Amino acid sequence: MRTANAMRRTTLLATALGLMTQAAVSQANNLVFCSEGSPAGFDTAQYTSATDNDAAEPIYNRLVEFERGGTAVQPGLATDWNVSDDGLTYTFHLRSGVKFHSNKDFKPTRDFNADDVLFTFNRMLDKDMPFRKAYPTEFPYFISMGLDKNIARVEKSDPLTVVFTLNKVDAAFLQNTAMAFASILSAEYAEHLLARGKPSDINQQPIGTGPFVFQRYQKDAQIRFKGNPQYWAPDRVKLDNLVFSINIDPSVRIQKLRRGECQVTLHPRPADLATLKQDAKLQVLSQPGFNLGYIAYNIKHPPFDRLEVRQAMDMAVNKQAIIDAVYQDAGQIAVNALPPTQWSYDTSLRDAPYDPAKAKRLLEQAGVKPGTEITLWAMPVQRPYNPNAKLMAQMLQSDWGALGFKVRIVSYEWGEYLKRMKNGEHDVALIGWTGDNGDPDNWLGTLFSCEAIGSNNYSQWCDQPYDALVKQAKRVTDREQRTALYQQAQRRLKEQVPITPVAHSTVNQPLSVRVKDFKVSPFGRNVFSEVGID
Repeated sequence: MRTANAMRRTTLLATALGLMTQAAVSQANNLVFCSEGSPAGFDTAQYTSATDNDAAEPIYNRLVEFERGGTAVQPGLATDWNVSDDGLTYTFHLRSGVKFHSNKDFKPTRDFNADDVLFTFNRMLDKDMPFRKAYPTEFPYFISMGLDKNIARVEKSDPLTVVFTLNKVDAAFLQNTAMAFASILSAEYAEHLLARGKPSDINQQPIGTGPFVFQRYQKDAQIRFKGNPQYWAPDRVKLDNLVFSINIDPSVRIQKLRRGECQVTLHPRPADLATLKQDAKLQVLSQPGFNLGYIAYNIKHPPFDRLEVRQAMDMAVNKQAIIDAVYQDAGQIAVNALPPTQWSYDTSLRDAPYDPAKAKRLLEQAGVKPGTEITLWAMPVQRPYNPNAKLMAQMLQSDWGALGFKVRIVSYEWGEYLKRMKNGEHDVALIGWTGDNGDPDNWLGTLFSCEAIGSNNYSQWCDQPYDALVKQAKRVTDREQRTALYQQAQRRLKEQVPITPVAHSTVNQPLSVRVKDFKVSPFGRNVFSEVGID
């Protein structure tokens, strides 16, 4: 029988060991990121939201990648590339010696090569591919940009050379291949999953070549990664462990940051910024947002199929009141479908004057009866382009209620919200976009083209004159010619009112002063390659 003294000694020893373990953990190069939502999965080709892409970013590489904090394209898994004189053939020369990750069920037997590139893109191109048949899914970004129709074929000329042949010139092609949907997957891992009858594990047990190796994911709680000791650019891996701590409440994220429970977070409420900037333990990185928060009218749901109804609702939105209440000092009124920092932006466009009385007359002329019920969908998460969708929805409910509408606010979990919107279940919805590649097509084509219906075109709007302009702009490489075409498209979209642009917001990224070399992405991504901590 143990004596009381022996038990006390055991307790003291256990306490000492616990403190030693805690000290060892605190000294390790670990970083916790307080993220804002749970990803639907890690197969980036399936998803378009920043929540999903952020969660997968540590795991993967692409053929080419954007420089950290900028929009320039630089080598990734391709060391260099050539474009034919006619602009239809892209030849990528691949990096040798790149290792894929492993997990408890899979150990790669070879390095990355051309077969992995072929698998990644042919899965999106070929509906009859065995893996796609076994794991059928949608590829919204790939399709909305028309790549499923424009890539004629992807071939390898040797194990480290891949050739893409296009049907038509695509001035944004290189920029597009640097985006998250083009993350390179392991063909060998896909074969392994297919043989085991578990192809969907490519989405939940991801394998990539990136700077961090996926460990585990607990929905609504955390995602854990470890630094990749075999990364092809070892100097870029400065963290031993990376943890995404999932917190949908911005006040909880800020509290955790202040207590040192996480070192980086995102999307603070505008009201919190002044206090955050005064905290000596924190730094707040700021830059103009490459984003747009907007209202999407589902034109397939009456009465929004009528232009005069959309015009009436547009001119009844009190944008200045929304800026003051929702964005405070971190936003500016948007009048266009893309941000002012995007080349080709048409500075001549103007909003219709705010005029509720005229809006009410337009609705009366259109035969819309007072008491007409509509749904207004409000996002459940904070995004760079909308820090408080619930408040914005309540203000719009008041604006449109004054016109005679009976407005019911609807919301869902973020993944469900996007899924249902793609299916066109909404009447009117709050949504937005942060640019992904620096090209105007990423706004005007990806969000509003006919091909984007069912993916990112939440207005379900297909306008042939507009569509022809956007398609033509992708087929020329001269920037002046492209700008002229895109500006015509912007004017057409403004006239037809499938959306009401509301705001562009300033991006503010709070983080601990211990965090070193973090770069704010113009595309709203949180990238931890090359990031360190003291």
